[in-house]
Amino acid sequence: EYLTLERLDGGVLVVTRGNGPRLNAVTVAGHRELVEVWPRVDAEPAVRAVLLRSEGRAFSAGGAYDMIDEIMEDQSAHRRVLKEARELVRNIIECSKPIVSAINGPAVGAGLAAALLADIPVAGRAARIIDGHTNIGVTAGDHAAGLWPLLFRLAQAKDQPMNKQPVDGEEAERIGLVAK
Repeated sequence: EYLTLERLDGGVLVVTRGNGPRLNAVTVAGHRELVEVWPRVDAEPAVRAVLLRSEGRAFSAGGAYDMIDEIMEDQSAHRRVLKEARELVRNIIECSKPIVSAINGPAVGAGLAAALLADIPVAGRAARIIDGHTNIGVTAGDHAAGLWPLLFRLAQAKDQPMNKQPVDGEEAERIGLVAK
């Protein structure tokens, strides 16, 4: 429903995020698919490498409003999404196939977490990497709080989610947030 899988010659699998609402926001179903795809990819012997990308002008707008509303109103939904977030990190890290991500335009939330967890994250010059949690009045998200400090200096990692300024592709490369 949310991810498109395309096999290319040479064992490359292209995982395309799309079919979500505005700017590839992550829906409830999309969040689950983003978690479940990696063990399937890992188990597929014909896949030698993965390219993670998105359709359109945005990589990810973060969580779709209906998902955010569900999390805020339903404690079991909140626990489920937190569990899925942990599984997303674990599943990408445990995937034995090399993953390259191609980050374009705005990149926020679970889509961004997946992109930054790739073995080789690549951001376009027009990429806008930002943690959107503070924009909606909640603490920095899992990728900003847990992953960003591992990718660039701790002081920057603490400051970036709070200053709400996007990081473009060139700056992301300069500070070590992406490979290229």
